[in-house]
Amino acid sequence: MIKFNQLSFWEKETFLYHIDFLIIGSGIVGLSTAIHLKKALPNKKVLVLERGYLPTGASTKNAGFACIGSASEILDDLKTDSASNIFSTLEKRWKGLQYLRQLLGDKSIDYQAIGSHELFYPREKNEIEACKNHLPYLNSELRKITGISENFLVANNICTHSGFNGFSLGISNAAEGQIDTGKMMSQLLKLAKDLGINIINGIQVNLVENNSVQTNYGNIAFKQLAICTNGLAKQFLPNEDIAPARAQVVVTSPIDNLKLKGIFHFDKGYYYFRNIENRVLFGGGRNLDFEAEETDELNTSDHIINHLSQLLETDILPNNSFSIEHHWAGTMGVGKAKHPIIQKVDKDIFCGVRLGGMGVAIGTLVGQELTQLILES
Repeated sequence: MIKFNQLSFWEKETFLYHIDFLIIGSGIVGLSTAIHLKKALPNKKVLVLERGYLPTGASTKNAGFACIGSASEILDDLKTDSASNIFSTLEKRWKGLQYLRQLLGDKSIDYQAIGSHELFYPREKNEIEACKNHLPYLNSELRKITGISENFLVANNICTHSGFNGFSLGISNAAEGQIDTGKMMSQLLKLAKDLGINIINGIQVNLVENNSVQTNYGNIAFKQLAICTNGLAKQFLPNEDIAPARAQVVVTSPIDNLKLKGIFHFDKGYYYFRNIENRVLFGGGRNLDFEAEETDELNTSDHIINHLSQLLETDILPNNSFSIEHHWAGTMGVGKAKHPIIQKVDKDIFCGVRLGGMGVAIGTLVGQELTQLILES
């Protein structure tokens, strides 16, 4: 690849010069921010830089869960944060899902409002009782956000109907659903290109200083910059409460007469699975070793992939014949708090990061709110 200084006059003028808004990261937040800026100011020049040939972090690698949070996860969060903060974050996730659907259209992202189920093992007696006891409270709070009268319901028969082994109880969540991640990102890219937004892949940004970014091919000047690299943002935001978190996923071969239909979580959301037609996607397990999984490495680890495969065989798909045909890893952005960081970092520099594993739910909303902050500044 040639350096920027070797490009033609036309290439420099069209793609690299006179950049009003420069965005690092072409994931959900980056593209959403670019789209909202271009819609607000159509005569301004918007450029998106992406280090990979596809978005590198989590946007094209997530499991396609349109989630706002399970009952046990919410109760666990309430132990360490205020109710106002927790339900404010849940409201952002819910509003974000509705906005994603409005922006791209249900058909184009294959959105299915099928709800989800949280599963429990018999050994989780305390968690089961806590969730059952708090369902009236949780439903009351979620009703204010979603308008659904009974968001959470005990689903006694889901475990036997789905052919699971070992799980004893399910709690359904009416507010959740699923999408096709590839279709979502394809639609965002199409919308951005239709608006006249330039996206350049294979550009690694190494340094930001003096209204310019230093990349692997040369420098690009900007008037305003948005950092939208989520779990990969520590390089640019060393003082912020954000860390990478690797999420690993497997997908099975096709399974004849698959009973499992729908979306499922267990262990406070650290494990999640769904069917993709007659295959099963299963992800999670970073709670086995939080320290090792605090990495932006996109290779999978034998330890977790083998663990996921074993759980599929023993607990999720007993008496089924299958193999693992796909496995991959993505990088989420997490921190002590679960709400996203949307703020002005420095003169002419802004960020929208730390989506807490809920990028599908809040990514487009973060892009919209980040755009408002940039325009107000």
